[in-house]
Amino acid sequence: MKFNQTLFWDIDPKTIDKKKHSQYIIERILEFGSDKNVKWLFNTYNTDLLKKVVKQSRSLSPKTKSLWNLILNNK
Repeated sequence: MKFNQTLFWDIDPKTIDKKKHSQYIIERILEFGSDKNVKWLFNTYNTDLLKKVVKQSRSLSPKTKSLWNLILNNK
């Protein structure tokens, strides 16, 4: 996936490493991403990592955390 400026407005998307910056990418996509972004996320990262990021994140809004906890715990 090519990271676009609208989702990663605060950095240069060309500098993102999907392995090294996984938490940052996951948080941004879960909070602001489109359906296409979320589909890519689920194809790129395993469910255990997604659950871990949601649980430990200080960046996700409470509503976003609740939604993704419900979705991920039913997978």
